[in-house]
Amino acid sequence: MNTNLGNNFLEVDLSIPKVALVQINRPDAMNALNGEVRRQLAQVFTELSFNDDVNAIVLTGGTKVFAAGADLKEMATAGSTEMLLRHTERYWNAIAQCPKPVIAAVNGYALGGGCELAMHADIIIAGKGAIFGQPEIKVGLMPGAGGTQRLFRAVGKFHAMRMIMTGVMVPAEEAYLIGLVSQVTEDEDTIPTALKMAQSLAKMPPIALQQIKEVALMSEDVPLNAGLTLERKSFQLLFSTEDKNEGINAFIEKRKPTYQGK
Repeated sequence: MNTNLGNNFLEVDLSIPKVALVQINRPDAMNALNGEVRRQLAQVFTELSFNDDVNAIVLTGGTKVFAAGADLKEMATAGSTEMLLRHTERYWNAIAQCPKPVIAAVNGYALGGGCELAMHADIIIAGKGAIFGQPEIKVGLMPGAGGTQRLFRAVGKFHAMRMIMTGVMVPAEEAYLIGLVSQVTEDEDTIPTALKMAQSLAKMPPIALQQIKEVALMSEDVPLNAGLTLERKSFQLLFSTEDKNEGINAFIEKRKPTYQGK
């Protein structure tokens, strides 16, 4: 089933069992993230977060470009107060707080807000022709949706500073070497690889996946001992799930498990 939203800026394909394919569809603007695109992304991710028929999500811009950045035309005449009152963080939070595994399938440019959008995913699959960057400095700005925070956590201070301060464009192979990308594929294999991975994740125990994501992300901002405590408590919690029993029994009985998310 294909569902189109708004001005056809987003397409959601739910035809693959337990997997949602979310594609940005604004080819005339290289998938630039204007306010409407971000609003639709927030709406879709909020709905998918509560959709029990979806266990994993693939986010892509298609085979040509992921997202070439924010829509500068919307920013050209905006002042500080107007930008504050837009509260764009609400749109980004809907993606960041999605409890389900999110895989970004990146082809072509992922620049500025596009790079930040990819970093909201849990796993990034990039085609060999993909290009990442935070070029905001070149128009007198700086990243405003996590580029100075998520990028630091992903690649470390010195790679991040180089990208943010110079606006350099980083090809997929280099992005992989510095830790920004999970896997590099041939361009034509990017989306199929992401979908195959999503299908594999969709067969995993959903509660365990959600706990892994929550603990891993929350532990970025706490001391090691607090993170270890959170991990231990979540580990213990999983012992009350039916999926834990199914997984262990299937292993003992040498059969494939069937998880129910219970």
